[in-house]
Amino acid sequence: MEQEVPVTIHQGEAVEAEAAETMPKPDVAYIPELIKEIAGTVSETFSGFLESESYGQLMKTAEEVKTYIKNNPAQALLYSLGAGAALGFLFKKRR
Repeated sequence: MEQEVPVTIHQGEAVEAEAAETMPKPDVAYIPELIKEIAGTVSETFSGFLESESYGQLMKTAEEVKTYIKNNPAQALLYSLGAGAALGFLFKKRR
């Protein structure tokens, strides 16, 4: 059983020119200002985090983990292997 499918051939340049005309033009001055505003907000937030107690606790925990790994490399390897296997089973593709 054959079906006829209509085929429309577009002229590439004409379609691109039409799309370029219909797309809204961004305000060139607005984009850098928006980026500066976002960068300032991110910078302030990160500076606040660096000064917070949470950052100190995070750095202390990271140092403890490094020390544990240096003192117990075999156990650390087995823990990471187990965690990787658990995450693999948890996030595997389901068919």
